[in-house]
Amino acid sequence: MAEAGLDERLVAAVRAGNAEEVRRLLEAGAAPDTADEDGLPLLCAAIAAYDAEVAEELAMGGADPNRLLPDGSTPLLRAIEGGSPAVVSATLAHDPGPRLRGPAGDRALAAARSWYERSRAATGERTRVPDDEFTYVDELVLDGRTVRAGHGAILTELEWGLGILTPVEELADRAVRYPDWEHVDWSSSVWVLASLRRSKETWTEVAALRRHPDPDHRRFAAHVLWSLTLLEDGKVPSYEAETSDLLARWATEETDARVLAAVLRAWSAEHDHPDMVATGLRYTGHPDAEVRAAVPDCVDGTPLAPEARAALLGLVRDADAGVRGAAGAVLGGHLDGSPDVRQALVRLARDPDEGVRWMAAERLSEGDDHAPEVADALAGLLDEEFQLVRIIAAYGLMRHDDPRTPDAYARIGPLEAGYEDDHRWCALGNWGWERRNGSAGTEE
Repeated sequence: MAEAGLDERLVAAVRAGNAEEVRRLLEAGAAPDTADEDGLPLLCAAIAAYDAEVAEELAMGGADPNRLLPDGSTPLLRAIEGGSPAVVSATLAHDPGPRLRGPAGDRALAAARSWYERSRAATGERTRVPDDEFTYVDELVLDGRTVRAGHGAILTELEWGLGILTPVEELADRAVRYPDWEHVDWSSSVWVLASLRRSKETWTEVAALRRHPDPDHRRFAAHVLWSLTLLEDGKVPSYEAETSDLLARWATEETDARVLAAVLRAWSAEHDHPDMVATGLRYTGHPDAEVRAAVPDCVDGTPLAPEARAALLGLVRDADAGVRGAAGAVLGGHLDGSPDVRQALVRLARDPDEGVRWMAAERLSEGDDHAPEVADALAGLLDEEFQLVRIIAAYGLMRHDDPRTPDAYARIGPLEAGYEDDHRWCALGNWGWERRNGSAGTEE
Protein backbone atom coordinates (compact mmCIF):
# COMPACT_ATOMS: atom_id res chain seq x y z
CA MET A 1 0.00 0.00 0.00
CA ALA A 2 1.40 3.39 -1.05
CA GLU A 3 2.15 5.98 1.61
CA ALA A 4 -0.28 8.92 1.95
CA GLY A 5 0.73 12.25 0.45
CA LEU A 6 3.43 10.75 -1.76
CA ASP A 7 2.81 13.09 -4.69
CA GLU A 8 2.90 16.21 -2.51
CA ARG A 9 6.17 15.04 -0.99
CA LEU A 10 7.49 14.32 -4.48
CA VAL A 11 6.78 17.93 -5.44
CA ALA A 12 8.71 19.11 -2.41
CA ALA A 13 11.64 16.77 -3.11
CA VAL A 14 11.90 17.94 -6.72
CA ARG A 15 11.80 21.58 -5.67
CA ALA A 16 14.52 20.89 -3.10
CA GLY A 17 16.67 19.06 -5.65
CA ASN A 18 16.75 15.94 -3.48
CA ALA A 19 17.35 13.18 -6.04
CA GLU A 20 17.66 10.45 -3.44
CA GLU A 21 14.29 11.33 -1.92
CA VAL A 22 12.75 11.53 -5.40
CA ARG A 23 13.94 7.98 -6.08
CA ARG A 24 12.60 6.72 -2.76
CA LEU A 25 9.18 8.28 -3.29
CA LEU A 26 8.89 6.92 -6.83
CA GLU A 27 9.78 3.44 -5.58
CA ALA A 28 7.10 3.85 -2.91
CA GLY A 29 4.47 4.57 -5.54
CA ALA A 30 4.49 8.32 -6.25
CA ALA A 31 3.33 9.19 -9.77
CA PRO A 32 6.33 10.20 -11.96
CA ASP A 33 4.21 12.61 -14.04
CA THR A 34 2.86 14.43 -10.97
CA ALA A 35 2.14 18.07 -11.81
CA ASP A 36 3.58 21.07 -10.01
CA GLU A 37 1.42 24.03 -8.95
CA ASP A 38 1.75 25.46 -12.48
CA GLY A 39 0.11 22.35 -13.93
CA LEU A 40 3.27 21.13 -15.64
CA PRO A 41 4.81 17.73 -14.91
CA LEU A 42 7.62 17.79 -12.38
CA LEU A 43 10.10 16.75 -15.08
CA CYS A 44 9.72 20.27 -16.48
CA ALA A 45 10.65 21.77 -13.12
CA ALA A 46 13.84 19.68 -12.97
CA ILE A 47 14.68 20.65 -16.55
CA ALA A 48 14.15 24.36 -15.85
CA ALA A 49 16.44 24.09 -12.82
CA TYR A 50 19.13 22.23 -14.84
CA ASP A 51 18.87 19.49 -12.24
CA ALA A 52 20.06 16.48 -14.22
CA GLU A 53 20.04 14.14 -11.21
CA VAL A 54 16.39 14.78 -10.39
CA ALA A 55 15.41 14.69 -14.07
CA GLU A 56 17.13 11.32 -14.38
CA GLU A 57 15.27 9.88 -11.39
CA LEU A 58 11.94 11.06 -12.78
CA ALA A 59 12.68 9.72 -16.26
CA MET A 60 13.95 6.39 -14.93
CA GLY A 61 10.84 6.25 -12.76
CA GLY A 62 8.56 6.56 -15.79
CA ALA A 63 8.08 10.29 -16.44
CA ASP A 64 7.22 10.80 -20.11
CA PRO A 65 9.67 13.14 -21.92
CA ASN A 66 7.32 13.36 -24.91
CA ARG A 67 4.20 14.33 -22.95
CA LEU A 68 2.39 17.09 -24.85
CA LEU A 69 2.23 20.30 -22.83
CA PRO A 70 -0.37 23.10 -23.10
CA ASP A 71 1.97 25.27 -25.17
CA GLY A 72 2.54 22.48 -27.70
CA SER A 73 6.04 21.65 -26.45
CA THR A 74 7.20 18.59 -24.51
CA PRO A 75 9.63 18.15 -21.61
CA LEU A 76 12.23 16.86 -24.08
CA LEU A 77 11.85 19.91 -26.33
CA ARG A 78 12.23 22.16 -23.29
CA ALA A 79 15.38 20.31 -22.30
CA ILE A 80 16.79 20.73 -25.81
CA GLU A 81 15.98 24.43 -25.74
CA GLY A 82 17.75 24.77 -22.39
CA GLY A 83 20.97 23.58 -24.04
CA SER A 84 22.33 21.24 -21.36
CA PRO A 85 23.46 17.87 -22.80
CA ALA A 86 23.47 16.40 -19.28
CA VAL A 87 19.82 17.37 -18.76
CA VAL A 88 18.76 16.10 -22.19
CA SER A 89 20.50 12.78 -21.58
CA ALA A 90 18.84 12.52 -18.16
CA THR A 91 15.43 13.38 -19.63
CA LEU A 92 15.87 10.48 -22.06
CA ALA A 93 16.91 8.20 -19.16
CA HIS A 94 20.29 7.75 -20.89
CA ASP A 95 18.62 5.52 -23.48
CA PRO A 96 17.47 7.72 -26.35
CA GLY A 97 16.41 5.00 -28.80
CA PRO A 98 12.99 4.05 -27.36
CA ARG A 99 12.05 7.69 -26.71
CA LEU A 100 13.04 9.05 -30.12
CA ARG A 101 10.96 6.81 -32.35
CA GLY A 102 8.60 8.38 -34.85
CA PRO A 103 7.49 12.03 -34.81
CA ALA A 104 8.99 12.69 -31.35
CA GLY A 105 12.46 11.98 -32.68
CA ASP A 106 11.93 14.11 -35.77
CA ARG A 107 10.79 17.06 -33.67
CA ALA A 108 13.67 16.66 -31.24
CA LEU A 109 16.24 16.54 -34.03
CA ALA A 110 14.76 19.58 -35.78
CA ALA A 111 14.74 21.52 -32.52
CA ALA A 112 18.34 20.61 -31.77
CA ARG A 113 19.49 21.72 -35.23
CA SER A 114 17.56 24.99 -34.97
CA TRP A 115 18.92 25.82 -31.53
CA TYR A 116 22.43 24.85 -32.57
CA GLU A 117 22.37 27.38 -35.40
CA ARG A 118 20.91 30.04 -33.14
CA SER A 119 23.46 29.54 -30.41
CA ARG A 120 26.27 29.56 -32.99
CA ALA A 121 25.10 32.91 -34.32
CA ALA A 122 24.49 34.48 -30.91
CA THR A 123 26.69 37.33 -29.79
CA GLY A 124 27.19 38.79 -26.37
CA GLU A 125 28.67 37.67 -23.10
CA ARG A 126 29.08 33.99 -22.32
CA THR A 127 29.73 32.46 -18.91
CA ARG A 128 31.36 29.07 -18.40
CA VAL A 129 29.46 26.70 -16.09
CA PRO A 130 29.88 22.97 -15.34
CA ASP A 131 27.41 20.74 -17.16
CA ASP A 132 28.38 17.50 -15.45
CA GLU A 133 31.28 16.18 -13.40
CA PHE A 134 33.70 16.24 -16.31
CA THR A 135 32.57 18.86 -18.83
CA TYR A 136 31.55 22.50 -19.03
CA VAL A 137 29.29 24.58 -21.24
CA ASP A 138 28.74 28.29 -21.88
CA GLU A 139 25.64 30.11 -20.71
CA LEU A 140 24.28 32.97 -22.80
CA VAL A 141 21.11 34.99 -23.26
CA LEU A 142 18.82 34.18 -26.21
CA ASP A 143 15.43 35.86 -26.64
CA GLY A 144 15.65 37.29 -23.15
CA ARG A 145 16.26 33.98 -21.39
CA THR A 146 19.44 32.34 -20.20
CA VAL A 147 20.27 29.05 -21.90
CA ARG A 148 23.28 26.81 -22.13
CA ALA A 149 25.02 26.61 -25.50
CA GLY A 150 25.51 22.86 -25.55
CA HIS A 151 23.28 22.36 -28.55
CA GLY A 152 26.13 20.96 -30.64
CA ALA A 153 26.59 18.12 -28.18
CA ILE A 154 22.83 17.58 -27.97
CA LEU A 155 22.60 17.36 -31.76
CA THR A 156 25.50 14.90 -31.89
CA GLU A 157 23.94 12.61 -29.30
CA LEU A 158 20.44 12.77 -30.80
CA GLU A 159 21.81 11.91 -34.24
CA TRP A 160 23.50 8.86 -32.81
CA GLY A 161 20.33 7.87 -30.95
CA LEU A 162 18.40 8.07 -34.22
CA GLY A 163 21.00 6.02 -36.11
CA ILE A 164 22.30 8.94 -38.17
CA LEU A 165 26.00 8.58 -39.02
CA THR A 166 27.09 12.19 -39.20
CA PRO A 167 30.25 12.67 -41.30
CA VAL A 168 33.40 12.65 -39.18
CA GLU A 169 34.54 16.03 -40.42
CA GLU A 170 31.19 17.56 -39.49
CA LEU A 171 31.53 16.22 -35.95
CA ALA A 172 35.04 17.64 -35.86
CA ASP A 173 33.72 21.02 -37.03
CA ARG A 174 31.28 21.06 -34.10
CA ALA A 175 33.99 20.13 -31.65
CA VAL A 176 36.53 22.75 -32.65
CA ARG A 177 34.12 25.65 -32.23
CA TYR A 178 35.20 25.30 -28.61
CA PRO A 179 38.74 23.89 -28.90
CA ASP A 180 38.83 22.59 -25.35
CA TRP A 181 38.73 18.91 -24.44
CA GLU A 182 36.40 19.62 -21.51
CA HIS A 183 33.74 21.44 -23.53
CA VAL A 184 30.56 19.44 -24.08
CA ASP A 185 30.60 19.84 -27.87
CA TRP A 186 34.17 18.54 -28.13
CA SER A 187 33.71 15.69 -25.64
CA SER A 188 30.46 14.49 -27.24
CA SER A 189 32.02 14.25 -30.68
CA VAL A 190 34.98 12.34 -29.24
CA TRP A 191 32.69 10.00 -27.31
CA VAL A 192 30.53 9.12 -30.30
CA LEU A 193 33.50 8.44 -32.57
CA ALA A 194 35.79 6.67 -30.10
CA SER A 195 33.22 4.67 -28.15
CA LEU A 196 30.04 4.23 -30.18
CA ARG A 197 31.12 4.33 -33.83
CA ARG A 198 34.23 2.14 -33.83
CA SER A 199 34.79 0.83 -37.33
CA LYS A 200 37.51 0.77 -39.92
CA GLU A 201 35.68 3.47 -41.86
CA THR A 202 35.50 5.76 -38.82
CA TRP A 203 39.16 5.15 -37.97
CA THR A 204 40.21 5.96 -41.54
CA GLU A 205 38.23 9.21 -41.61
CA VAL A 206 39.62 10.28 -38.22
CA ALA A 207 43.17 9.42 -39.31
CA ALA A 208 42.72 11.52 -42.44
CA LEU A 209 42.17 14.61 -40.27
CA ARG A 210 45.90 14.65 -39.42
CA ARG A 211 46.35 16.34 -42.81
CA HIS A 212 43.71 19.00 -42.07
CA PRO A 213 45.06 22.55 -42.44
CA ASP A 214 43.50 23.66 -39.13
CA PRO A 215 45.57 22.66 -36.05
CA ASP A 216 42.44 22.26 -33.90
CA HIS A 217 41.04 19.66 -36.29
CA ARG A 218 44.32 17.76 -36.09
CA ARG A 219 44.31 18.00 -32.30
CA PHE A 220 40.75 16.67 -32.28
CA ALA A 221 41.85 13.69 -34.37
CA ALA A 222 44.68 12.98 -31.90
CA HIS A 223 42.20 13.07 -29.02
CA VAL A 224 39.89 10.59 -30.75
CA LEU A 225 42.80 8.24 -31.44
CA TRP A 226 43.89 8.54 -27.81
CA SER A 227 40.35 7.80 -26.64
CA LEU A 228 40.16 4.70 -28.85
CA THR A 229 42.83 3.20 -26.60
CA LEU A 230 41.48 4.55 -23.32
CA LEU A 231 37.94 3.30 -24.04
CA GLU A 232 39.00 -0.10 -25.37
CA ASP A 233 36.89 -2.85 -23.79
CA GLY A 234 37.89 -5.92 -25.78
CA LYS A 235 34.46 -6.20 -27.40
CA VAL A 236 35.07 -3.95 -30.40
CA PRO A 237 38.20 -3.26 -32.48
CA SER A 238 40.66 -0.76 -31.02
CA TYR A 239 42.94 -0.57 -34.09
CA GLU A 240 45.86 -0.38 -31.68
CA ALA A 241 48.59 -1.42 -34.12
CA GLU A 242 47.37 0.91 -36.87
CA THR A 243 47.00 3.77 -34.41
CA SER A 244 50.46 3.28 -32.93
CA ASP A 245 52.13 3.25 -36.34
CA LEU A 246 50.16 6.30 -37.46
CA LEU A 247 51.05 8.25 -34.32
CA ALA A 248 54.71 7.25 -34.71
CA ARG A 249 54.82 8.87 -38.15
CA TRP A 250 52.73 11.83 -37.06
CA ALA A 251 55.00 12.57 -34.08
CA THR A 252 57.95 13.17 -36.40
CA GLU A 253 56.01 15.33 -38.87
CA GLU A 254 53.76 17.63 -36.79
CA THR A 255 54.86 21.27 -36.63
CA ASP A 256 52.20 22.77 -34.35
CA ALA A 257 53.25 22.51 -30.69
CA ARG A 258 49.78 21.92 -29.19
CA VAL A 259 48.99 19.25 -31.76
CA LEU A 260 52.39 17.62 -31.26
CA ALA A 261 51.81 17.46 -27.51
CA ALA A 262 48.42 15.81 -28.10
CA VAL A 263 49.96 13.31 -30.51
CA LEU A 264 52.72 12.38 -28.05
CA ARG A 265 50.18 11.91 -25.24
CA ALA A 266 47.96 9.78 -27.45
CA TRP A 267 50.91 7.68 -28.53
CA SER A 268 52.26 7.07 -25.03
CA ALA A 269 48.83 5.98 -23.73
CA GLU A 270 48.94 2.19 -23.67
CA HIS A 271 50.96 1.96 -26.91
CA ASP A 272 54.24 0.11 -27.19
CA HIS A 273 56.33 1.10 -30.21
CA PRO A 274 60.05 0.55 -30.83
CA ASP A 275 60.57 4.19 -31.86
CA MET A 276 58.75 5.79 -28.94
CA VAL A 277 61.70 6.41 -26.60
CA ALA A 278 63.90 7.82 -29.36
CA THR A 279 61.11 10.08 -30.59
CA GLY A 280 60.38 11.32 -27.09
CA LEU A 281 64.05 12.09 -26.47
CA ARG A 282 64.26 14.31 -29.53
CA TYR A 283 61.73 16.67 -27.91
CA THR A 284 63.30 17.06 -24.45
CA GLY A 285 64.56 20.51 -25.43
CA HIS A 286 61.47 21.62 -27.35
CA PRO A 287 60.67 25.32 -26.77
CA ASP A 288 57.04 24.57 -25.87
CA ALA A 289 56.43 23.38 -22.29
CA GLU A 290 53.35 21.37 -23.28
CA VAL A 291 55.48 19.28 -25.62
CA ARG A 292 58.21 18.80 -23.02
CA ALA A 293 55.57 17.70 -20.49
CA ALA A 294 54.48 14.95 -22.90
CA VAL A 295 58.02 13.54 -23.15
CA PRO A 296 58.25 11.64 -19.80
CA ASP A 297 55.50 9.14 -20.62
CA CYS A 298 57.10 8.51 -24.00
CA VAL A 299 60.50 7.61 -22.53
CA ASP A 300 59.18 5.55 -19.61
CA GLY A 301 59.89 1.84 -19.63
CA THR A 302 60.89 -1.20 -17.59
CA PRO A 303 63.76 -1.09 -17.19
CA LEU A 304 64.30 2.63 -17.66
CA ALA A 305 66.83 3.20 -20.44
CA PRO A 306 69.95 5.12 -19.34
CA GLU A 307 69.32 7.93 -21.82
CA ALA A 308 65.69 8.17 -20.63
CA ARG A 309 66.82 8.34 -17.02
CA ALA A 310 69.23 11.16 -17.86
CA ALA A 311 66.51 13.04 -19.74
CA LEU A 312 64.08 12.75 -16.83
CA LEU A 313 66.68 13.93 -14.34
CA GLY A 314 67.09 17.00 -16.52
CA LEU A 315 63.37 17.62 -16.95
CA VAL A 316 62.70 17.59 -13.20
CA ARG A 317 64.69 20.85 -13.14
CA ASP A 318 62.64 22.42 -15.93
CA ALA A 319 61.41 26.00 -15.50
CA ASP A 320 57.82 24.87 -16.06
CA ALA A 321 55.97 23.22 -13.15
CA GLY A 322 53.95 21.00 -15.47
CA VAL A 323 57.11 19.59 -16.98
CA ARG A 324 58.70 19.05 -13.56
CA GLY A 325 55.59 17.29 -12.32
CA ALA A 326 55.30 15.02 -15.36
CA ALA A 327 58.98 14.08 -15.21
CA GLY A 328 58.87 13.51 -11.47
CA ALA A 329 55.80 11.28 -11.74
CA VAL A 330 57.59 8.97 -14.18
CA LEU A 331 60.93 9.12 -12.41
CA GLY A 332 59.23 8.43 -9.08
CA GLY A 333 57.97 5.15 -10.50
CA HIS A 334 61.62 4.08 -10.57
CA LEU A 335 62.46 5.07 -6.99
CA ASP A 336 64.87 2.18 -6.61
CA GLY A 337 67.25 3.47 -3.98
CA SER A 338 69.63 5.22 -6.37
CA PRO A 339 70.78 8.57 -4.92
CA ASP A 340 70.12 10.60 -8.07
CA VAL A 341 66.45 9.58 -8.32
CA ARG A 342 65.96 9.95 -4.57
CA GLN A 343 67.47 13.45 -4.52
CA ALA A 344 65.35 14.52 -7.47
CA LEU A 345 62.10 13.47 -5.73
CA VAL A 346 63.18 14.97 -2.40
CA ARG A 347 63.86 18.26 -4.15
CA LEU A 348 60.44 18.13 -5.84
CA ALA A 349 58.83 17.68 -2.40
CA ARG A 350 60.06 21.23 -1.68
CA ASP A 351 58.99 22.59 -5.08
CA PRO A 352 57.26 26.00 -5.08
CA ASP A 353 54.32 24.49 -6.99
CA GLU A 354 51.68 22.76 -4.85
CA GLY A 355 50.81 20.24 -7.55
CA VAL A 356 54.43 19.18 -7.90
CA ARG A 357 54.75 18.73 -4.13
CA TRP A 358 51.59 16.61 -4.14
CA MET A 359 53.02 14.39 -6.88
CA ALA A 360 56.32 14.03 -4.99
CA ALA A 361 54.47 13.11 -1.80
CA GLU A 362 52.60 10.33 -3.60
CA ARG A 363 55.73 8.88 -5.18
CA LEU A 364 57.83 9.07 -2.02
CA SER A 365 55.10 7.61 0.18
CA GLU A 366 54.41 4.65 -2.11
CA GLY A 367 58.03 3.89 -3.03
CA ASP A 368 60.34 1.32 -1.51
CA ASP A 369 63.22 3.73 -0.86
CA HIS A 370 63.18 4.11 2.93
CA ALA A 371 66.26 6.31 3.21
CA PRO A 372 66.21 8.96 5.99
CA GLU A 373 66.09 11.77 3.39
CA VAL A 374 62.79 10.39 2.09
CA ALA A 375 61.21 10.37 5.55
CA ASP A 376 62.48 13.90 6.19
CA ALA A 377 60.94 15.09 2.92
CA LEU A 378 57.60 13.54 3.89
CA ALA A 379 57.74 15.14 7.32
CA GLY A 380 58.29 18.48 5.62
CA LEU A 381 54.91 18.13 3.93
CA LEU A 382 52.87 17.88 7.13
CA ASP A 383 52.04 21.60 7.06
CA GLU A 384 50.54 21.52 3.58
CA GLU A 385 47.20 23.27 3.29
CA PHE A 386 45.66 20.48 1.20
CA GLN A 387 44.62 17.74 3.62
CA LEU A 388 45.18 14.90 1.16
CA VAL A 389 48.88 15.79 0.96
CA ARG A 390 49.09 15.60 4.77
CA ILE A 391 47.40 12.20 4.65
CA ILE A 392 49.84 10.98 2.01
CA ALA A 393 52.83 12.28 3.99
CA ALA A 394 51.64 10.64 7.21
CA TYR A 395 51.02 7.39 5.37
CA GLY A 396 54.56 7.47 3.99
CA LEU A 397 56.00 8.00 7.47
CA MET A 398 53.93 5.11 8.75
CA ARG A 399 55.36 2.87 6.01
CA HIS A 400 58.85 3.95 7.13
CA ASP A 401 57.94 3.04 10.73
CA ASP A 402 59.10 6.57 11.49
CA PRO A 403 58.80 7.86 15.10
CA ARG A 404 57.16 11.02 13.77
CA THR A 405 54.10 9.06 12.62
CA PRO A 406 51.92 9.77 15.71
CA ASP A 407 52.47 13.52 15.30
CA ALA A 408 51.85 13.25 11.56
CA TYR A 409 48.61 11.35 12.19
CA ALA A 410 47.44 14.04 14.63
CA ARG A 411 48.29 16.86 12.23
CA ILE A 412 45.96 15.52 9.57
CA GLY A 413 43.08 17.07 11.52
CA PRO A 414 39.36 16.24 11.26
CA LEU A 415 38.81 14.26 8.07
CA GLU A 416 37.26 16.22 5.24
CA ALA A 417 34.47 14.71 3.16
CA GLY A 418 35.57 12.53 0.28
CA TYR A 419 38.63 10.92 1.83
CA GLU A 420 36.89 8.18 3.84
CA ASP A 421 37.76 5.44 1.34
CA ASP A 422 41.25 6.62 0.43
CA HIS A 423 43.53 3.60 0.91
CA ARG A 424 46.14 5.69 2.70
CA TRP A 425 43.62 7.03 5.19
CA CYS A 426 42.26 3.53 5.75
CA ALA A 427 45.77 2.22 6.41
CA LEU A 428 46.41 5.07 8.85
CA GLY A 429 43.09 4.34 10.55
CA ASN A 430 44.10 0.72 11.04
CA TRP A 431 47.46 1.86 12.39
CA GLY A 432 45.76 4.21 14.85
CA TRP A 433 43.35 1.51 15.99
CA GLU A 434 46.16 -0.96 16.58
CA ARG A 435 48.18 1.66 18.44
CA ARG A 436 45.24 2.56 20.70
CA ASN A 437 44.62 -1.11 21.39
CA GLY A 438 48.25 -1.87 22.15
CA SER A 439 48.88 -3.98 19.03
CA ALA A 440 52.13 -2.86 17.47
CA GLY A 441 52.45 -3.16 13.71
CA THR A 442 52.51 -1.25 10.51
CA GLU A 443 49.95 -1.52 7.77
CA GLU A 444 51.27 -1.18 4.21
